[in-house]
Amino acid sequence: MARTTVSRTVLLLLGVVLTAQLCGCTAYVGRGDGFSVEFIHRDDVRSPYHDPSLTAHERVLGAVRRSTARAAVLAPSHVRGDDDAPAPSTDGAVSEVTSKPFEYLMAVTVGTPSTRMLAIADTGSDLIWLNCTDDKDTPPPTGVFYPANSTTFGLVDCDSGACRALNDASCTQSNHCKYLYSYGDGSRTSGLLSTETFTFDDGVARHSDEAASLRVANVNFGCSTQNAGTFPADGLVGLGGGELSLVTQLGNDTSIGRKFSYCLVPYGLNASSALNFGARADVTEPGAATTRLVRSEIDTYYTVKLESIKIGNSSFKPHGSSRIIVDSGTTLTYLDKEVLDTLVEDLTKRIKLPKAESPEKLLQLCFDISHVREGQVEASLPDVTLQLGGGAAVTLKAENSFVVVQEGTMCLAMAAASQQNPVSILGNIAQQNMHVGYDLDKRTVTFAPADCASSYASVPAPSPSPEDKYLNI
Repeated sequence: MARTTVSRTVLLLLGVVLTAQLCGCTAYVGRGDGFSVEFIHRDDVRSPYHDPSLTAHERVLGAVRRSTARAAVLAPSHVRGDDDAPAPSTDGAVSEVTSKPFEYLMAVTVGTPSTRMLAIADTGSDLIWLNCTDDKDTPPPTGVFYPANSTTFGLVDCDSGACRALNDASCTQSNHCKYLYSYGDGSRTSGLLSTETFTFDDGVARHSDEAASLRVANVNFGCSTQNAGTFPADGLVGLGGGELSLVTQLGNDTSIGRKFSYCLVPYGLNASSALNFGARADVTEPGAATTRLVRSEIDTYYTVKLESIKIGNSSFKPHGSSRIIVDSGTTLTYLDKEVLDTLVEDLTKRIKLPKAESPEKLLQLCFDISHVREGQVEASLPDVTLQLGGGAAVTLKAENSFVVVQEGTMCLAMAAASQQNPVSILGNIAQQNMHVGYDLDKRTVTFAPADCASSYASVPAPSPSPEDKYLNI
């Protein structure tokens, strides 16, 4: 691949202060300790996809519906029986990730002069791609990158390693790498694999009031000019473990290593979640538990070993695969059906609350809390402990296991993996108020309880609706 060698001695800052037409997100940068950007949930008031006509509970039900679609897409990642068996290449892994049921967004700025765009942030895919246009006669609309206007845009040759990392690539007459990306929902995107300078603005530095603008040259990304299907954002930033992901590219081209973390704020709070890179991704809070990544059929996904689930003195072991994907893009947690059935039976005996019907029959265990005081509800819910490989124990509090899906109805935020979708997934409700760190160099994932709303600097958001506080227990 023909590339210009550019010095990358400065630490990167990923994320920008978006203009008002996007979402008002803010990026944070430190000196020597990595950097952080806001991780915006699609239903957050900062998000352009926030629908103010929906109630808080309707947004939760929407997330549950999207979770089902997301689990179906991740299903091909069910894993081998041997923990140490060599895994196949990550080629093509991203083609199994649907574009529609996304949950989180982040900002990127590309080109010289720069264009600011809002992209899906996806821990279940690798490729960075952005909407592009090659129309020389019409000014590009908002959210579309025009490479002809950029002096730093480049094309990737067919014989490059980046091109070979794609599952479905071909050569143009000029020997440039053309790709076709097909998603699980039938959507497709295609264009030319390209390189570009990504510029990251320091909006609110933690340790300095000085604004800074950092530039990263020759980032591999897909310049997409043809889409089939509906893509609700300006592109997608892959945060998976494959060769073309942002995490891998940062690790290969800078000194910050291949590691990142996030701290997810519970639904309904008017504070932003944080997405961290470099040393800031280190999880050092008290109670941190580290488990190793295990090999799976698709290395893009972050897969760990689930040894058992414990409630009090009861313990339940998976009957099928012991693997579970840690995924920020899936709302619910999905478990082996036999384990979930046993878990539901145990919880039903322990929780002394009246049963309720599940809205739309989406969830298996629901309770009527309409006449129960808020503090009493939480006190009646037991902790659920996930025993992971290497002795790591991750405790799910009430807010990680249950969610209020409509006024007066609380449900277990877990569902059964099926024959059609035979994969276990640790979803984002289970990860709320946890600092979750991924280290691809050490091949580990670390979990620690954290108050995500106060532990990380955030920009004040508009006040939530009164019912938002009831979304989580």
